[in-house]
Amino acid sequence: MIQSHIADRIKDKIRRIENGANDIYVVGPINLPVNLDGETKMFQWYSWLRKEAGEAKSAAQLVEDLNRFSYAEMQQSSVLVYGDFEHESDAVIRMHSICHTGDIFGSERCDCGYQLKQSMRMITEHGTGALFYLANHEGRGIGLFSKAIAYLLQEDGLDTVDANTELGFADDSRDYGEAIAVLKLLRSASVAIITNNPRKVEALRKAGMNIARRVPLWGNPSVYNEKYLQTKVNRSGHFGQESGSETVAR
Repeated sequence: MIQSHIADRIKDKIRRIENGANDIYVVGPINLPVNLDGETKMFQWYSWLRKEAGEAKSAAQLVEDLNRFSYAEMQQSSVLVYGDFEHESDAVIRMHSICHTGDIFGSERCDCGYQLKQSMRMITEHGTGALFYLANHEGRGIGLFSKAIAYLLQEDGLDTVDANTELGFADDSRDYGEAIAVLKLLRSASVAIITNNPRKVEALRKAGMNIARRVPLWGNPSVYNEKYLQTKVNRSGHFGQESGSETVAR
């Protein structure tokens, strides 16, 4: 069968993580040359897939499932790894929530697109690190269609927190459990996290990760995202621009 032929070629590139009620299958590394500011940087790309926990699936079964399930209708996350992420003593990471409007279209209603590119620059300049791209985090976890409706409410005067709660969602319903499980698969040593969000630091700390320090990431303010950025600090508890790099208590 063609699935068996493919499976023999990729079986060493698929790993399984037991993660409570689910199993996570990680595929990679895959060489991914990325054009960053006109210069090619070579990353190692991984993607992962969540399956209901049970008997471990073989590579052949996973390949067979590709045509049995419409994975294009589902969300899968991934991670870009740069340098010797497993062994280097000092590595930086970014847990980046997908933002269709900011990351792809360059919308200035938020700072997501800027943070995505800037964190990639910071990782390559540092020499080693990983950028986790979390595909089920759109709109702080409410999804793209819901986010579009929330945007309409924001145009009517609500801020990002009130728009989400008005629709019946939590201010921030994102979960980092799967990403943390993949991080633990790829690296056991401490990491520095690029974020302004204390909830990300706390999520990693509670999961047992050794967080050496937090690296702030502010920039790209405009008249279009001024209220959005203020709401992050004033209502969502994000660190402000005056907060510099800091060691995180273990």
